[in-house]
Amino acid sequence: MFEISYHPVPDAVRQRAHLDNDDYLRLYQQSIKQPEIFWAEQAKAFLDWSKPWTSVQQGDLLSGSGSWFKGGQLNVSFNCIDRHLAKRGEQIALIWEGDNPSESAHITYKKLHHNVCRLANVLKSRGVKKGDRYASTCR
Repeated sequence: MFEISYHPVPDAVRQRAHLDNDDYLRLYQQSIKQPEIFWAEQAKAFLDWSKPWTSVQQGDLLSGSGSWFKGGQLNVSFNCIDRHLAKRGEQIALIWEGDNPSESAHITYKKLHHNVCRLANVLKSRGVKKGDRYASTCR
């Protein structure tokens, strides 16, 4: 057995939340009763798609076969970095911590974008093209 515990939400957290409890419960019920509609709305609201999908979900997840957003295409780098540059360029996108606890870095979206572009240019200079698979080992 397990015990369910409830913890009160501080007012300061509640005021900054994107959803209140009623909205959360409404969305939760939609995710259960109308999963295709729910996931389509979430995918449109939170991701930029370069090509729309033809179906949200197909297959039998219980048997381990299934596909999500079939036919859809998105650019992960754009969704994670580029679309945040205009409004959040100076905001921290990534906190890197090395093996040594004294080694760390706070990397902004702008700096992360710069570093990703540098790496892309290195790969291009080595003949890597769109669609290629590339793996490297550290020496």
